[in-house]
Amino acid sequence: MRVQGIPYEELAEEFGTPLYVYDGELLTDAVTGLRAALHPALEIFYSLKANPNISVYATLAAGGARAEVSSLVELRTALAAGTPPEHVIFLGPGKSGAELDACLDAGVYAIVCESFAELDAIERRAAERGRTQRVLLRVNPALAISGSRLTMGGKPRQFGIDEESVLAAGDLGGRYRHADVAGVHVYMGTRILDPEVVGKNTRYILDLAERIAEATGIRLDAVDIGGGLGVPYFDGERELAASAVADQINPLLDKFAGAHPETRLIMESGRYLAGRCGVYVVRVRYVKESMGERFAIADGGTHHHMAAVGIGSFVKRNFPAVLLGDRPAGDPEPWNVTGPLCTPNDSVLKQAPLPPLRPGDLVGVLNSGAYGPTASPGLFLSHGYPAEVLVQGGRAHLVRRRDEPDDLLRPQLLVTQTDHERHP
Repeated sequence: MRVQGIPYEELAEEFGTPLYVYDGELLTDAVTGLRAALHPALEIFYSLKANPNISVYATLAAGGARAEVSSLVELRTALAAGTPPEHVIFLGPGKSGAELDACLDAGVYAIVCESFAELDAIERRAAERGRTQRVLLRVNPALAISGSRLTMGGKPRQFGIDEESVLAAGDLGGRYRHADVAGVHVYMGTRILDPEVVGKNTRYILDLAERIAEATGIRLDAVDIGGGLGVPYFDGERELAASAVADQINPLLDKFAGAHPETRLIMESGRYLAGRCGVYVVRVRYVKESMGERFAIADGGTHHHMAAVGIGSFVKRNFPAVLLGDRPAGDPEPWNVTGPLCTPNDSVLKQAPLPPLRPGDLVGVLNSGAYGPTASPGLFLSHGYPAEVLVQGGRAHLVRRRDEPDDLLRPQLLVTQTDHERHP
């Protein structure tokens, strides 16, 4: 197993384990392939929450991706990577005042507003600066279309404003002077692997945007159709082809763009762009048997890769995994690959078919480029976060240093008994 010709053993030797390895060629192919397949009027915005590493994002941006951010650090990441503010949107249900101010100061293309109270806050803060800020209304749709692994609409949610409330809001276009309500954002669900579901979502969202514009008098500077394109992780799941998505949504987008030629059409994509580029590499420390089952205890676990736990699923299912290296391997047999944490939940792979494992072996968990370390409890047991490496042009680049003990201890402040006695 190699990445752009580099053996994983070399990467593990140079950078240590546990380790995330990202393939820059796969990142570029993902974004350029999606852009080539989909309607030319549709812009692809990368959701940095999937993997906010600045070098990962910069690689996708070089391939034509814009930035969808949800925190102050993600906003600064996008801008530091060279993304113009007009190619940045900011969303999230609980934006702080500091985040809203940063959006206004940077001049981002749009703030995606998730409540009427937030809309009032944007109005006040923009007025204080004597400027106007474009706002897209995030709508919680009345309809939930089955086919996503995590439904984001059609139920009581912290996300967005209920569809019926938006439609009944009256003249939003004229009510605000500084919060320029000029578009719609809808996100129906995530981890979608059926192109027909993407088509049904898109049809519903485009129709809803037109109904909202008519009911409220807002312009449609932009319509964000969400996305939610998935990556196959488990047995029985199939790859979602960009061409199949295009067959479903391009005719809809073509019709809408013809009727609204000035409207910016946006699709968000995080997992689909980043998920397949990454491998989580762990080294086996010990092997043992317990009550008839084989265990390989590795140096990395769920504190780095919480997605592998199978949160939200009643049955533990494994991400695809392989033995990395060139040594001869025997016939697959069931292995539990666990990490170093003091909890039985620290199981990266359960009864996964792998060759006989031994101490020193490298195991790679595939399709791990999205929702890896930053969606995991890296501080559990004070292990810290792993190193991250991007392979680009046949060369390996360290893009995040591994947390060392001093890194974890430095922010902590010790209060001694003497301090307590001196300041009761």
